[in-house]
Amino acid sequence: MLRELPVRDVMASDVLTFAPGDNVMDAMRAMLTRHVDGAPVVDAAGSIVGLLSTADLIVEEARVHLPTVITLLGAYIELPSSKKKFDHDVEKALGSTVGEVMGDAAPTLAPDDTVEYAATIMHEQGADRLPVLDESGTIIGIVARGDIVRAIVREWDSQDGSSGAGSAGAGA
Repeated sequence: MLRELPVRDVMASDVLTFAPGDNVMDAMRAMLTRHVDGAPVVDAAGSIVGLLSTADLIVEEARVHLPTVITLLGAYIELPSSKKKFDHDVEKALGSTVGEVMGDAAPTLAPDDTVEYAATIMHEQGADRLPVLDESGTIIGIVARGDIVRAIVREWDSQDGSSGAGSAGAGA
C-alpha cells in the first residue's frame, strides 16, 4: 500500500516557513511553539532557498566558544580578550539571520509522489523532511520522517488487525 500511497495523504499541510532575513532566536521560538524541528526558508516570491533545522541552530550555538580561564595559585582568572570574544560570539549567534545558518534546500516532492519515493529520497539524500510543492511551485505541505513512520505503523496495524492477530493465536 505504501508503494502507491501519495504523500498528500501523510504530509503536514500547515507548514511553518521562514525568510532568510528572519532572526534566528525568533525562528527557534517559532519551531519550539509549533513542535517542529525544521522548516523551509523561502524568498519573497515564495521559492524555497534553504531549510532551517534544529541541527543548524545547534551548530550555530556550538560556534560560541567559552571564555578562556586559567588557574593561578588556586584562583580562576578569566582572560579579558577571551571574555570579549565570548560576548561577541553570543551576540552574533543570537542576532544571526536564518539565511546565515540555514542548510541547503532539500529536494522537493509533488503531492502525487508516493511515500515509498519520499522515503527513498530521504534515505539517499540524508534529508529529514521534504517540502511538497504544487504545480506552480508553491509549498502546500511537508513530509517528515515521522510522517512516514506513522504511515508504516498504520499500515502494519491494519494488516495485523485483519490477519496478523489471527495467525499469531493459531500458532500458540
